[in-house]
Amino acid sequence: MSRRWYIVTTYSGYENSVKTDLERRRESMNMQNQIYQVLVPEETEIVVDKKGNKKEKINKVFPGYVFIEMEVEGEMDERLWFNVRNTPKVTGFLGSSGGGTKPVAVPKDEMDAILRRLGMVNVPTFDVAVGDRVDIISGPFRGQIAVVSDVNEEKRIVTVMVEMFGRNTPSEESFDNVKKINS
Repeated sequence: MSRRWYIVTTYSGYENSVKTDLERRRESMNMQNQIYQVLVPEETEIVVDKKGNKKEKINKVFPGYVFIEMEVEGEMDERLWFNVRNTPKVTGFLGSSGGGTKPVAVPKDEMDAILRRLGMVNVPTFDVAVGDRVDIISGPFRGQIAVVSDVNEEKRIVTVMVEMFGRNTPSEESFDNVKKINS
């Protein structure tokens, strides 16, 4: 059994209503062990009106979509599928063409990026700067020592210079693939 995120399509403007209805159904239909979170991704923006006053405006990151973290057993439980699909103002699951086909879960790396963007998941800090020496711990250059030439925090990628055939060659590595060498 594994928790996976799925996306439900809704009528635009009714995302919060669908979220409330799904949370009520989870309680009333005793689905707490199957539905863990219901999420409407939103971001706050500061806008200036015509008079020069600053106000906060909440924008939906994905209008018309509601994210649901659910427990699935191999294939999605039919009762769970039916109850979510038949919630008022839900038009279906993203990745399901209807006719009884099962929806496709959101890939973990994509969902992690969305949750990081919303501030719901802490981004681990990466303590490597340009010029630092690192050990590449996985991938084709595993075991090689390299020098960091660029750090991209947003994409969580570091560019390192690896010595190959007597010259430095750039290689992009994810933060997880390198380990700082303390000298």
